[in-house]
Amino acid sequence: MSNLPETMTAIAIREPGGPDVLESRRIPLPDPGHGEILIKVEGAGVNRPDTIQRMGLYPPPPGAPETPGLEVAGKVVATGPGVTMWKAGDKVCALVGGGGYAEYCLAHEAHALPVPRGLSMTEAAALPETFFTVWTNVFGRGNLKAGETLLVHGGSSGIGTTAIQLASIFGAKVIATAGSAEKCAACLKLGADAAINYRDADFVAETKRLTGDRGADVILDMVGGDYIPRNIQAAATDGRIVSIAFLNGPTAEVNFLPVMLKRLMLTGSTLRPRSIEEKAALARALREKVWPLIEAGRIKPLIDTVFPLADAAKAHALMEKSSHIGKIILTV
Repeated sequence: MSNLPETMTAIAIREPGGPDVLESRRIPLPDPGHGEILIKVEGAGVNRPDTIQRMGLYPPPPGAPETPGLEVAGKVVATGPGVTMWKAGDKVCALVGGGGYAEYCLAHEAHALPVPRGLSMTEAAALPETFFTVWTNVFGRGNLKAGETLLVHGGSSGIGTTAIQLASIFGAKVIATAGSAEKCAACLKLGADAAINYRDADFVAETKRLTGDRGADVILDMVGGDYIPRNIQAAATDGRIVSIAFLNGPTAEVNFLPVMLKRLMLTGSTLRPRSIEEKAALARALREKVWPLIEAGRIKPLIDTVFPLADAAKAHALMEKSSHIGKIILTV
């Protein structure tokens, strides 16, 4: 790792708390271990789990850096022993277990993907976390098929905007929920067949109306709380409800009779603790099935705001306001 600096700037969490606990620090440059690549970061995605980690409620998994950040894009500058997939100079975006809010970041070689042709580094930094999450939950656990209906909550979020585009391009009908007319319009522009402003309308009644009383075949939920029993009402017979986050909390009182009568499947997953092999399999599937669509210009990440790395606190404050449409990115 000659000609690389010994230290780098990274964003640290001073103590659990609000956005203002994020601060820039100089820390040692990480050394790539077996199967790892060192990326000189040009862009890092900001995701909801980062804000939860900052509050002290989502500790990094064992061995992961304390620095937040779950996805990066940049150039490979060093490779660890056993690396065969990448070499110095390759442009990649990668899903990482942490450490993204920094000038350099380690990634497992199998969790990196080439920067799609036609995309900037900033756009590429918006891909890994949301595309891995949507692919495994909507198409894996949710088993969404062409001709079925997907109900996606938080349609204007990074996850939501990705789910709308992927589901519609693979032939599903998409209903999105969002909290303003502007956000609903953005969902429709991305390919949603219908958008429900949850502040004005009951998404259960609207989903039933829009599907001729059938309900949604797959529901992607990041809200939880009181949405849990309402999702059960909104689901079609043999529907799959996939939980990926709980903005309104993970608990609810649920009547399980409709789960039985409609033969529903309630499932969910998190991405960060999954094994190296599981994430590598997701990366391979995305490269084969989704990357060609991005390179053809049929899918594009939606970016709301870009901040310099030093303004990570502002990026977190914006995310917690929930006014953004699409992704928030830090540039290095």
